[in-house]
Amino acid sequence: MALRLLSAAVLGPLLLAAVWYGYPWIDLVAALAAPIMIFEWTRLTRGNPVLRLLAWLYALAAVVALLWLRHQPTLGRETLIWILVCIWATDIGAYFVGRAAGGAKLAPRISPGKTWSGLIGGMAWAAMASAAVGYAFGLGETVPLAVIGAGLAVVGQLGDLLESAAKRRAGVKDSGRLIPGHGGLLDRVDGLIAVLVVVGLARLVIGGTWPWT
Repeated sequence: MALRLLSAAVLGPLLLAAVWYGYPWIDLVAALAAPIMIFEWTRLTRGNPVLRLLAWLYALAAVVALLWLRHQPTLGRETLIWILVCIWATDIGAYFVGRAAGGAKLAPRISPGKTWSGLIGGMAWAAMASAAVGYAFGLGETVPLAVIGAGLAVVGQLGDLLESAAKRRAGVKDSGRLIPGHGGLLDRVDGLIAVLVVVGLARLVIGGTWPWT
């Protein structure tokens, strides 16, 4: 746990700084992350070229969404900070509430450690985080943002379960050994990938400056 916290304490601020300052730092992050994710997905989908093709598209879609959302002329920075805070709140809430409350397993065959109480805790924390970020930036209505934040927590957990299923299929504990205490890059950003894809698609379809209007 100490190693995990230390890694998060180093990498989290660096990512936030890249998001805050934008070009060229966020582009550099994307350029570094893309081949690593491709490599790790290739390892997890070895022996199945169809799954490998889909995994590559999934990873690249997240990278494209990351850059497209950040480089929006209106609220690009705020949108990505909001996404990151929601994902981090989901992970923290799911971990602490799940450990404290326990209860029924969410997907025992895929990820035995996850519980329904953890999911609910993650949704609650993400809802509060989403509303807080919206208030801090003076964006949108608090209640709709809380609801959206809870929904993104579910998306993030589905992304986590997707990667867990791929690891179970491949017979490995982690997607790689890149990050001390966390494993591979996918182990750290599995939920973020799913949320980026969903928010990017939603904004593309809905238009405007969603989720703020």
